[in-house]
Amino acid sequence: MRAFHATALEGSFSAAARVLDTTQPTISRQISALEASLSVTLVDRTVKGQTLTPAGQELLAHVRSMGEAATLLSMAADRQSQNITGEVVLTATDLMAAAFLPVILSKLRSQAPGITIRINESSGIQDLMLREADIAIRHARPDQSDLIATHVGDLRANLYASSDYLTRVGRPRTKEDVADHDFVGIPDPERLIAPMNNMGISLRSANFVMQPCSSMVTWEMVKSGHGISMLPEVLGEVETSVEKVLVDLPSMEFPIWLVTHRELQTSPRIRTVFDLLANYLGKIADARIGDTSSLSSLLYNELP
Repeated sequence: MRAFHATALEGSFSAAARVLDTTQPTISRQISALEASLSVTLVDRTVKGQTLTPAGQELLAHVRSMGEAATLLSMAADRQSQNITGEVVLTATDLMAAAFLPVILSKLRSQAPGITIRINESSGIQDLMLREADIAIRHARPDQSDLIATHVGDLRANLYASSDYLTRVGRPRTKEDVADHDFVGIPDPERLIAPMNNMGISLRSANFVMQPCSSMVTWEMVKSGHGISMLPEVLGEVETSVEKVLVDLPSMEFPIWLVTHRELQTSPRIRTVFDLLANYLGKIADARIGDTSSLSSLLYNELP
C-alpha cells in the first residue's frame, strides 16, 4: 500500500523508491503483489512511465484515508506516552536553525538527554498534518484548524552592511542615498522592495546584485562586503564586522510563531521542546538593541 501510494504521488517507481528509501525493482514488485492479491491492475506500465488505471484511481482515495488514519493513530499514541524520550522533528529557516537553535539544543540536551532532534532547514511550509515535522518555527500564522500556533514574539530586523563595504563605497546619510547601494537579497526581490518603498527607500531589482536562496548565505555575503541586506537585529548588533545602515531607520518586525499539531500538544517530549523553544525565542524577541552583552549571551552562551 505504501509503495502504491508513493508511486501515485510521485509519478514513477523510481521517484517512489527515493521517497521510501528503497529500490525501483522493490517498488515494482510490491505493487505487482498488491495487484495480484486484489486481482486488478492498478498501474499501467509504459515506456513513458507509470499512470494509474481507473481502479488505481479509486483505490488511491482509500489508501490516502488509511495513511491519514495511521498518522492520527501515531499522534494519539504520542499523546498518551509519558516518556520524555524519542525523536522530535523541527523545521525552521536555515538562518534560524544555524543562529538560534544551537544554544537552545544545548540546554535541551542537559534537561532531556533522551530526546533526539532532527532539523529540517526550510523556509517553506512543512505539512505538520502528515507529521513531516512535529514543531515548526514560522513567520506567518497557519490557518489549518488542527494546528496549534503560539505567537512567542516579534523578531526585529534592520538594514546592515559590513564596515568594510561602507568604508569602500561610502556611508549613506539619507534614504535616497541607500537606494544607490548594492543589496544582497532573496531570489524574489519584490518581497523586500515593496516594504522598503513603503519606508521611503526606492529600491529596484537592479539593486540586488546577489540573490542567494539561503538566508545563511545572505548573512555571509553581507559580512563579506557584497552589499546591504535586511537582517535580524540580534545578529547584526553582535557581529562586530557589520553595522546598521541609517541608525534612525525604524526596524521591521517579523512575527515568530511556534506551531504543532493539536494531537501532539500533550506529548511530553513535544511539549518539552515546544516550551523550551517558546522561552528562548521569547527572550530573543525581548532583547533590545544596544544591550550587546545580553544579545551575545543569547546566541553563544548557555541559557539561564
